[in-house]
Amino acid sequence: MKFAVVVFPGSNCDADCYHAVKNVMGQEVDYVWHKEENLKGYDALILPGGFSYGDYLRTGAIARFSPIMPAVVDFARRGGLVIGICNGFQILLEAGLLPGAMLRNKSLRFVCDTVYLKVKRSGTPFTNQLQEGELIRVPVAHGEGNYYCGPATLEELERNRQIVFTYSGPGGEEGEEYNPNGSQANIAGIINREGNVLGMMPHPERCAEHVLGGTDGCRIFASMINWLKEARVK
Repeated sequence: MKFAVVVFPGSNCDADCYHAVKNVMGQEVDYVWHKEENLKGYDALILPGGFSYGDYLRTGAIARFSPIMPAVVDFARRGGLVIGICNGFQILLEAGLLPGAMLRNKSLRFVCDTVYLKVKRSGTPFTNQLQEGELIRVPVAHGEGNYYCGPATLEELERNRQIVFTYSGPGGEEGEEYNPNGSQANIAGIINREGNVLGMMPHPERCAEHVLGGTDGCRIFASMINWLKEARVK
């Protein structure tokens, strides 16, 4: 499988994603600079975390107009797997590939911690190696991770089972005290209706090796690889 890590000015998790895919998961991967306009030959895209364009205006608002983005949108609309992590999630929202918006953290402070996530939906291209209701531990590091959408959109997300991960406590309880940013409905990650685009604020690439304190993130990348392999067989 061949992955592309899209690099914007200000991306700072691109090397982490590259390392996780190439050296941990053993897959082929390229860096793709934001001025490129062609994504042919790739099976999956990663939009990494960081501070694209310095987070001026809004997070992801300028990156959404990078030369690479029409190709990202086309790739997604043709069914290609796209995962946006942290700033990448923000870019996917700005590009309209996922519904909703990001606000400043409720505390108005940057949050850097390791949190529990509850798997709300298994069997997707990103969670087929996870069990529904399972808890995983994944780091967060963001200042604008407070996911917001209108009541009608939230109802649609719930009805279509597009909420993939929520922040929770160590026993699976979902409450305000376990929500690091004030995100609506404790949302940590959502998927599009078609199921091929995932945005998540926590960083799976930062928990892909035991030396980093855990390997739960590997299972998200492993899910993508497994999905792509099965698609090739079909």
